[in-house]
Amino acid sequence: MSTTDATLLLAPRINETGLQLRTAAGRRGLRAHTAASWRAPQGLAGTRVHLYGGPLFADAVGRELGLAPLEPSDGWLAALPRELTLRRVELTTLAEARRLPGPAFVKAPADKHFTARVYPDGSALPGPELLDGATPVLVSEVVRFDTEFRLFVLDGTVRAASRYARGGELSVAAPESDTQKSDAQELLAFAADVLAAATGPAALPSAAVVDLGRTPHGWAVIEANAAWASGGYACDPDAVLDVVLRAAGPLPELPPTDRPFLRPLPEVIR
Repeated sequence: MSTTDATLLLAPRINETGLQLRTAAGRRGLRAHTAASWRAPQGLAGTRVHLYGGPLFADAVGRELGLAPLEPSDGWLAALPRELTLRRVELTTLAEARRLPGPAFVKAPADKHFTARVYPDGSALPGPELLDGATPVLVSEVVRFDTEFRLFVLDGTVRAASRYARGGELSVAAPESDTQKSDAQELLAFAADVLAAATGPAALPSAAVVDLGRTPHGWAVIEANAAWASGGYACDPDAVLDVVLRAAGPLPELPPTDRPFLRPLPEVIR
């Protein structure tokens, strides 16, 4: 479906990826609008809108604008076979995680309720006075990633890829810029294995971001995220835009197979 009669809405605190997407949208005749506040801009209600911004912005304007933001299920990573994760991963609650006796990597599956990192034990996690114990969390064995890559995926195909970290530090580059050709081929071959396994409980929405990394013991899945809320790093902005347009577009255009991945949007009372 043509997007020339649609608007790409960007969050007020526009980042580098947002700026690139705004330029890419202009090249294909797609209107782009950067919101001035955390409210739906006047005149966009009832029109075709696609969104790029964080979860708070999507929650603030999504319902009013009739958006369908897609995100991987909370248990996606835990549902993958261990040969793809190279570690034990469990979807549990924050209350259970607070009982961890030793170190583990703990993160909220989607929203950034607290810092995702290695915690020495469960007592170091946010307490009940800060965050409800029913909050879902992913608890993983600690794995060291030598290099980390971001992939924008559309309909089971990698549309764009970028390195974003090396040795745990931010390090942005196209995958082929610092690796042997065979290494870039390994990345895409492993991505193909991951996407082939993305069925049943491990299924992904048609548009998503998947992060993969190389460990001392081989390639492993890091996590999956919503494309409409993810940085593009050195990915081709035009390819990223293709994924973002599907990832958070008009609800009436949503394919039925993507309905299980709809982010629940609150009704905002102003």
